[in-house]
Amino acid sequence: MIDPTAVGAEAGASTHPAPRPEPFVLHFVFGLLFGLVLVKSEAVSWFRIQEMFRFQSFHMYGILGSGVVTASTLIGLFRRLGVHSADGEEMRIEARTWQPYANALGGLTFGLGWGLLGACPGPIYALLGSGVTVMAVALASALAGAWTYGQLKPRLPH
Repeated sequence: MIDPTAVGAEAGASTHPAPRPEPFVLHFVFGLLFGLVLVKSEAVSWFRIQEMFRFQSFHMYGILGSGVVTASTLIGLFRRLGVHSADGEEMRIEARTWQPYANALGGLTFGLGWGLLGACPGPIYALLGSGVTVMAVALASALAGAWTYGQLKPRLPH
């Protein structure tokens, strides 16, 4: 006899299809290419990052600015063309409310970590991949920080 309260074709079966491996391979390839661009453009260089924070060079501002222009252009293009995700879902960016205290605290924490370490979370992987093994400590710290935030999130102002 079939249980009418069971979800899916069988009891306990998921109604969502199993994820296809192609998007993961595509993300991996794009991640590798992005890491290569970060390394070759010197965006992962501690010295370049310090030059940026000391306003001694335009190099990093140019890289960050080109990223903003590229992302803005692609978002506008994706919206106009009605592009969907690999899973077929509509891609959209949710509106966020301005929260000065939370934004300032988050920005200050992120900026201090970035300035002291000389790398934000993205380049940590590229630096590890290019042989800067000390970044394993930075990665472990970033993961610990993300986990801690996840634990504290319900008690933080949002």
